[in-house]
Amino acid sequence: MARFLAVPKSSIVRHAVGGDVELAASSEAHVTPEPGAGARRTTFTGAIGAVCMFPLRAIIGASVALRIHPNVLTFVGVVVNVAAAWALGFGQFVLAGVIMIVANIFDFIDGKVAYQLRLESRFGAFWDSTLDRFSDLALLVGLIFLYSELGRSDYVMVAALTLIFSIMTSYTRARAESLVEKCKVGFMERPERIVLFMIGAFTNRMAGVLWVILVLSILAVANRIYYTYLALNGLPMPRREGASGLFWRAFFWTDERTTLPYDLWVIAILGFVWLTPPDWLRDPTAHGPGLIGWIAHLTIRN
Repeated sequence: MARFLAVPKSSIVRHAVGGDVELAASSEAHVTPEPGAGARRTTFTGAIGAVCMFPLRAIIGASVALRIHPNVLTFVGVVVNVAAAWALGFGQFVLAGVIMIVANIFDFIDGKVAYQLRLESRFGAFWDSTLDRFSDLALLVGLIFLYSELGRSDYVMVAALTLIFSIMTSYTRARAESLVEKCKVGFMERPERIVLFMIGAFTNRMAGVLWVILVLSILAVANRIYYTYLALNGLPMPRREGASGLFWRAFFWTDERTTLPYDLWVIAILGFVWLTPPDWLRDPTAHGPGLIGWIAHLTIRN
């Protein structure tokens, strides 16, 4: 999470708005207003976040009292995520979901602990951002292994493309912010990906989750490329009024988390994942609880 270090001049620092954190260039001399910024209202995603903060505050307090270094917390989070990837690779989805919850507790609290212990640093930001990429890659490699073992080359390709565009989502923001002050556009950032992975694991709807992450990651990459093009050429951002404004507001994502548009997207995504029959997506895990159930299905069918 956020581990800011104030610097007087342009340099590589860490931006953390809403939780998706990447390396970027920051300059006090060049400030671009963040798109979609506005007053926050109470929303159901905001309420969920507030409820989750109750146990997290206790964990943060304990970590600060024990003076656990935030870099250690970051590293432990990656190791635990690798364990989640192992569970995914062997079709143990519920176990993977539980492990991911534990892993992302470490991922969430490291920045808060760094702040309270006054251990923010540029290296900490670099360390955290780099290890986040390892976590992202590990989870998707676990799914690629699972689908290859099942002989499902179609979902091997879906998972591989999801891996590519998930990394490109982070890279395009990091590269853009070496050229412009801020490039926080696109819906599917890392926190959304992780939450969707956990939902897919606990509900056995991983195929639907992969399609959502893939499509919205492609859209996020396109958003960031287009935004950077407009910003570097001094061109106006798409209008948000009228019929065309509705289109741009939906597909050129600039709204913050815990806003009404964000909640509507979340509801649409959850509805798709839960209500779309797995057979429509040819979900390779839809016939049983993980790998064992799928193998049993194949044995009975043959």
